[in-house]
Amino acid sequence: MRVLILGGNGFIGAAVARSLAARGLSVVALARDTAMAARRYPGIDWVEADIAQLSRPDDWLALLAGIDAVVNCAGALQDGPRDDVAAVQFAAMNALYKVASPRIFVQISARTDDVAANTPFFATKRQADAALRASGLAFVILRPAIVIGRAAHGGSALLRALSAFPLVTPLVFGDSRMQFVALDDVAAAVSDALSGDIPAGSDIDLAAPQVMTLAQAVARHRQWLGLPPARALALPVFFASIASGAADLLGRLGWRSPLRSTALEVAAGGVAGHATGSDRAVRSLDQTLAANPAGVQELWFARLYLLKPLVLGTLCLFWLLSGIIALLRFDASSTHLTAAGAPTALAHAITLVTSLADIALGIGVAARRYARPALGGMIALSVAYLASATVLAPGLWVDTLGPLVKVLPSIVLALVALAILDER
Repeated sequence: MRVLILGGNGFIGAAVARSLAARGLSVVALARDTAMAARRYPGIDWVEADIAQLSRPDDWLALLAGIDAVVNCAGALQDGPRDDVAAVQFAAMNALYKVASPRIFVQISARTDDVAANTPFFATKRQADAALRASGLAFVILRPAIVIGRAAHGGSALLRALSAFPLVTPLVFGDSRMQFVALDDVAAAVSDALSGDIPAGSDIDLAAPQVMTLAQAVARHRQWLGLPPARALALPVFFASIASGAADLLGRLGWRSPLRSTALEVAAGGVAGHATGSDRAVRSLDQTLAANPAGVQELWFARLYLLKPLVLGTLCLFWLLSGIIALLRFDASSTHLTAAGAPTALAHAITLVTSLADIALGIGVAARRYARPALGGMIALSVAYLASATVLAPGLWVDTLGPLVKVLPSIVLALVALAILDER
């Protein structure tokens, strides 16, 4: 059987692709960015395409050639520069249903009639599920609760980050009730759907019976990381509004924060109520964590996940303020160059160009699309500053205010930001 997996580079999609390939199936994984995934998983055939652009039935024909089954793991939480929720979750799927003729179509969906039901994420999931039922295709719809695995992304990454918070655990909606399912159990359900062990036409919730509050789930993760217990600090609800507002703003710049308004609306209502009466045995959160013991790398991830926005925000402000202050104190800023013998006109030109470059790099790192080249530019420009200052004004190295020495930590911080920039 040759299987096409949509969203093959995602948290669930990658696990499904690996699982099916390990079971001997021929797997084609479609994703928007495939270079790194192809190096990680060379046994899978990768196809690069943006699902949001596949809005017509004809757009899918070449991708479906030789395909026996389709597994849809694609999704987008909220609209952003690279994400169009309606296009990915409904328009493209509706076009696909019209030309697909697989043996079985497996849809990874969600409970769309519960909390946050009217958000674009759940509304388009609901529309796609209805269109799939009406398409005449043989289908299985799987509705996982909060998915937990060895890897982490989105909500599961946020759980780890909160559990690593020092001293106390700040929580909004700490009493919200939640259910979980192991990532491996989701992948196993997909395999069973493809093999026919789950009959066509099935619509199944995937959730362990164990229900716990958000505070309890964070405490379990803290224990899993090997950290001592920490007191939960209940924060007023308005903190959630502030956090989601900031996260939505960052979302417009391309950052996919798990604190965006859709996610927090779900957290406020809880992720419980999934049916657990089926014959499928799925692992609880405790069982999943026990089966995937944490190492130091998980602890590093949890702590760095908290620090990532602080690191990037600090670099953004540092470079913006450096450029703005240099422009505001233009004559004083160019004095170092004139004192080294540079002509006044040249000193002014260099000061203007470097100040504007600082500001551009500070703005660039704030946008996800430009963050990597901006960070590289910060490092390159910092090295250039140090080299030129060493030639023109070597005495600055022993200046009591340390204007050159202070550049070195900014280079290291930019290197750290580059190291933790990838989201998948």
